[in-house]
Amino acid sequence: MATATPPLDSPNDSPLTPLRFLKRSAEVFPSKPAIVYGSRRYTYLQFAAAAETLARAIRERIAPGDRVAFLSPNTPEMLIAQFAVPLAGGILVSLNPRLSPSEVRYVLDHSEATLLFYDAEFASVVGNSLEHCPPLRAIVEIGDAEFGCAVSGVEIGQESFTDFESAGAADQQPVRWEIDDERAVISINYTSGTTGKPKGVMYSHRGAYLNAMGEVFHNGLDNKSVYLWTLPLFHCNGWCTPWAVTAASGTHVCLRAVRPESIWSAIDDLGVTNLCGAPTVCTVIANADQAHLLEHPLRITTAGAPPSPTIIERLERLGATVVHVYGHTEAYGPFTICEYQEAWDALTPAARATMIARQGVLMVQAEAPRVVDENMNDVARDGSTIGEIVLRGNNVMIGYYRDEAATARAFLGGWFHTGDLGVTHSDGYVEVKDRAKDIIISGGENISSIEVENSIASHPSVADVAVVAFPHETWGERPEAYVLLHEGHFATGEEISTHARLTLARFKVPDSVVFVDALPRTATGKVVKASLRALSTQSNRPSPD
Repeated sequence: MATATPPLDSPNDSPLTPLRFLKRSAEVFPSKPAIVYGSRRYTYLQFAAAAETLARAIRERIAPGDRVAFLSPNTPEMLIAQFAVPLAGGILVSLNPRLSPSEVRYVLDHSEATLLFYDAEFASVVGNSLEHCPPLRAIVEIGDAEFGCAVSGVEIGQESFTDFESAGAADQQPVRWEIDDERAVISINYTSGTTGKPKGVMYSHRGAYLNAMGEVFHNGLDNKSVYLWTLPLFHCNGWCTPWAVTAASGTHVCLRAVRPESIWSAIDDLGVTNLCGAPTVCTVIANADQAHLLEHPLRITTAGAPPSPTIIERLERLGATVVHVYGHTEAYGPFTICEYQEAWDALTPAARATMIARQGVLMVQAEAPRVVDENMNDVARDGSTIGEIVLRGNNVMIGYYRDEAATARAFLGGWFHTGDLGVTHSDGYVEVKDRAKDIIISGGENISSIEVENSIASHPSVADVAVVAFPHETWGERPEAYVLLHEGHFATGEEISTHARLTLARFKVPDSVVFVDALPRTATGKVVKASLRALSTQSNRPSPD
């Protein structure tokens, strides 16, 4: 039978978009609590109205397809932006608040953002971006009188969020909750620059919709769910969870900062049922002074680095269910899940935690991951033969924004190459064993050893440098620098760290600097980082923060 692309008014085809989730929840559960943030409360009707108001204001300032940047912690404004920007016809670019001013300017320049919204706390990070980023037409400051700064007090040519939003309130033109092309870009998420400069990962409305539906299913979300925002909203659109929780008509509990007392207060007082985060978040919860046996079910979904079986076991003793997922920025966040098997009930707690720490199998919206050799052949399912993990399917990015060459390399052979090295077990579960590009994962954030090395190497006294990871109880991994100085030069570790802070976000700066007489190298001149890692494990570590 012949097929054709359905017309826009087709009775049997509606372009997929996560925008419809908020529209539905506002219609079906208008008075249900949608957002909780300190003393602020939004019902679903108010959530949708706020998104429409902001969308109208943004629509007046942009052309369809323009990039709109947000620099904010997990506040209601950041959550509302996940809907308001695409409702306005824009493309959302979420910025990491931990970036340095130069890194923020790079992303603004590369994305060619025309509008920038930023939380008042981060005025110094924004700096004079309006002057240095020609595409920017306006920057808007968001105050947070209850938990942050009401205003920054820094004059950088900004508008207030209240004044900006008032233009949307005055505009009574309807907002369109439907789209014409489900493969249009809804957001651009920038990588951490693990192989050089950050790359802009393009998500489609279709991919976001499907990933959100997978999240609803695997996280067991429904209209009784209370979701705590411990996962940064800037990261992969919060793993598409803003759209997932809204699809389920659950309650979003926004959290400005991840602190143990705030997390446990929300769990106890607000009845939190679900949260996501890096293993660091799991450690914070398990090791908190406030930790106690839970009175109601709590599902913790973790990813970003293999979680410690010890922490998983500790959380299970508190009554929490830990779900391990795996993915990439290029895969809309989670792509695989370690599906629990009833047979694991018979295992010891330690053995069960080891099984749960694996990266797992495909999620319902995804295609099966593969572990392949250099010729794209599947490796043996023996749990020991190592290959590269490759992915494909509905939840793989459209491509890198303004970087066709990098896109082609990433999709070599028709699969997305993760750069992660892993094995496949006999039960089909995938497990990550190493990272092919020496990525350091600290608190769920990727740190490029190359980027850190380049920063330190720019110090006038540094002749050579290599950066490796060492295990850290709180952050999972932290960078350590091995530095060779020019003959006749002198520098202290603090001087090297101070220099690195000029170009790097603080979380990327090494915890320690070790001065060496030479770096171990292969015959072809490559640094043997395995030797440095072995040396690192034998040296004295600073006490965990």
